[in-house]
Amino acid sequence: MGTEILEKATIHDEVWHAGDWGDMEQTSDKLCSITKVRGVFGNIDGRSIRKTYPEELFFELEGLKVYMTHIGGYPGRYKEGIKAKLKSFKPDLYICGHSHICKVMRDKLLDLIHFNPGAMGNKGFHTKRTMISFAIDNGKLIDINLLEYDRNKE
Repeated sequence: MGTEILEKATIHDEVWHAGDWGDMEQTSDKLCSITKVRGVFGNIDGRSIRKTYPEELFFELEGLKVYMTHIGGYPGRYKEGIKAKLKSFKPDLYICGHSHICKVMRDKLLDLIHFNPGAMGNKGFHTKRTMISFAIDNGKLIDINLLEYDRNKE
């Protein structure tokens, strides 16, 4: 994990991770040592990550309802079973990972925002490492920013 990620983490209240952590010591442990971390496990994650993080996470923070999972799809192309969970929980923000492609989309039908933060690691097909930074104000997302870094750069 690059030092720029740790620097960004120290100025935020929390870091949320949508799975595919890889090495526990290099990701979760480092982040947890400097800030609060919420996350889910991904399909590449081993036993220690799966014991630490759930497959899906439902929570509310400052009036914003959030649903996070690793493999879930995106508006118009949700994985089987995800749309039913979105309809039931009615999150304001739905976060999933897996594709390594950074996306911010609105699902007008379900009245939610979808985030896929992309990928911060150096393994995979992505050409840039990405994450999304934002703030919450009275249950609303504000100051949404895409943070982009070159690959293999510490």
